[in-house]
Order: sequence, then structure tokens, then C-alpha cells
Amino acid sequence: MQPVFAGIVAAITGFASSFVLVIAGLHAVGANDAQAASGLLALCLLVGLICIILPWYFKMPISFAWSTPGAALLVAAGSTTNNFAAAVGAFLVCGVLIVLTGLWPALGRAITRIPKPIASAMLAGILFPICLTPVTAAVEQPALALPVIAVWLILLRLAPRWAVPAAMVVAALGIALTAGTAWLTSPASQPALVFTAPVFDPLVIVSLGLPLFIVTMAGQNVPGFVVMSTFGYRPPPQPILIGSGIVTAVGSVFGAHAINLAAITAALMASPEAHPEKSKRWVATVTSGVAYLVLGLGAGFAAALVAASPPILIVAVAGLALLGALVTSLTGALDDPHHRITAIAVFLVTASGIALLGIGSAFWGLVVGGIIMFWLNIGRPKPDLHPDAHPDRSESPSPA
Repeated sequence: MQPVFAGIVAAITGFASSFVLVIAGLHAVGANDAQAASGLLALCLLVGLICIILPWYFKMPISFAWSTPGAALLVAAGSTTNNFAAAVGAFLVCGVLIVLTGLWPALGRAITRIPKPIASAMLAGILFPICLTPVTAAVEQPALALPVIAVWLILLRLAPRWAVPAAMVVAALGIALTAGTAWLTSPASQPALVFTAPVFDPLVIVSLGLPLFIVTMAGQNVPGFVVMSTFGYRPPPQPILIGSGIVTAVGSVFGAHAINLAAITAALMASPEAHPEKSKRWVATVTSGVAYLVLGLGAGFAAALVAASPPILIVAVAGLALLGALVTSLTGALDDPHHRITAIAVFLVTASGIALLGIGSAFWGLVVGGIIMFWLNIGRPKPDLHPDAHPDRSESPSPA
């Protein structure tokens, strides 16, 4: 029962800690309540299926999840488009690009070669405005927000894994007390897949589809492979990328934004916590897949609950869930002293939320970062990394 329990815990933790962000992100790009509920349901069903099929076939704890950084990107992209059909087109393009990454290894190498300071700073810029919302909510909705923050802070010390799910429970209780029970009988509370025909808007594809692909690859798939290797597994990249890309493309027309390798919950299912024997840990991921199928039945109620609550409260809960990711992103962005100016510039441009020529700030952050990094490093000798090199020659002067 140990791997079964680990899989159930991983699924509940993954769902409870980020479903509010998924709903908020889908609403931000124009989804109505039924479409947002459909998107969450499609994500649960497809994550569940791929978590059952691939781990069972390869007998490895290969776990999948929806793209949490991608959901944060949707929230940030709200100023770029409110046409959900165009957003669906961007989701579909993202899925196709993930498939191409699996079929064409050169594309995967190109994505992984995006300088870490730029990729991390872009993700930090996407997350930063969301992580500010707990502060804003504490001022604007203190009666609802302060108990949520207090419970999160207490459990962050005592039981970190349950801090965000418990905060969501407290938020739900607060919403129930203020909004009544009408949301329980809302038409959107019934689980149903809603088809949305994709519209391929070049500006939305550039400002949403491409950044979604990059943050999904750099922020989820690459760390997911690293987590697997940490516990001694070497899963084949091609079927994983092709499989996750196909389910992303299939789910896109029902509102699912992106599916990828899990990173945080993967550590629970690939580690000795799941089972002392490596050969039996795949049972945990199959169990998590079954749990996601069950959780999908509650997607409609989850969407109705979010729709009945003050928007800032829901984003505030998501902000608490993303604080760890923000810390990791900022650390990665500023780790190399030679590229800190570049990283800060990418962070500021992305966090600004600007939309220039109809294209969102995440894309412009990448462009600005590439230009600044090129300008500050053109003509400069590369650092001498030879172990016998003189210390003074081991790094170039900081741009500052």
C-alpha cells in the first residue's frame, strides 16, 4: 500500500495546490465558467491517462502534471487577448511544438540552450505579479485573506506539503460563508467537456503559444528529467515528449493549456518515500493517474467555487503556492554574476505586463534579454574554466 498511498497524496497535492491558478488563467484569456471547468476536467483526464499508460509500459515512476508556470503565464497574458478561441489555438501550437521537440532532437537542444538567467528571469517575471496578490488581498479582503495566509504560514513550518491545500480549504470555507451555496447548483458545476474551435491568431501565438512552450519545457520538462535522474531513472525522452505533446494538442480544444513531466510531485513518487525498491515505485504514478481521473469529476465544482469567490482571493492562494517557484526562478536568474544585469532586465520587462504590437511581455522579455546578453558579451573572451587557470582570469568583470 505504500506506493498507492504516495500516488494518492501526490495527486491530491498537485491538484489542490494549483487548480485555482488554472481556472484563473483560463478566465484571464477569455474562458467562461463552462469552458474553464472543461479545461480543468480535460487536464485531469489526460494527466490521469498518461500517468497510467507510460509508467505501466516502462515500469518507471514517470509522472505528469499540467504546466503550473504555463497557468501563471495565462494570468499574465490576460492583457494580450480575451479571445478564448485564439488562446486555444496557442495551446494547440504549444502541443505541436512539444511533439516536434520529441521528433526533432535539435529543437529540444535549442530550447535547453536558452541561457538559464534569461529563462529563469522570464519565469520569475511571470510569477512576480501573482505572488504579490497575497499582500494586496490582505489589505482589500482582510477577513478572507488573513486566515488563509495564517494557515499557510503555520503549516509551512509544521507540514509544508499540506500548506497550500489547507490554505485552499480555508479559502473555500470563507467563500462558502460569504457566497452562500448557490454555486453548488451552478450549471458549470456539472463536469462536461466543452469543445472550442481553435483560432490561429499570429500575435496570440507569439505572445502566448511560444512562451507557453518555453516555460513548459524549461520550467517543467527539463526539471522533470533531472528529478528522475536524481533517483536513478533514465526515462526515454522521445515517447515522453511526444506523448505529452499529443495529449496537450488533443486537450487544447477542450481548454487544456499544457501537460508535461511533473517535477515537485515526481520527487514524492520516484523517491524511497514511494517504496524502498525502485522497481515498484511505478505503482505510485499509476495510482496518481487513477486519482486524477477521480478528481476530474470535481472539476466543475472547483470551477464554480472559483467563479463564486472574489478574484483577488483566488489569485492570492495561487500566489502562496508559487512562492517557492518564484524563489527558485530568482535564484537561477541571479546565480551567475556575469548575467545579473541581463536577468534583471528580463525580469522587469516580463513583470511589467506590457503589450507591444499586440504581443505580451513574456516574449519581449526574451527579446530584451537576448539583445542585452549579446551586447554585453560580444567581443569579450569567454571565461577560462581550466582548473589551472589564474583566479583573476576565471571570470570577466561584472557589467556593473
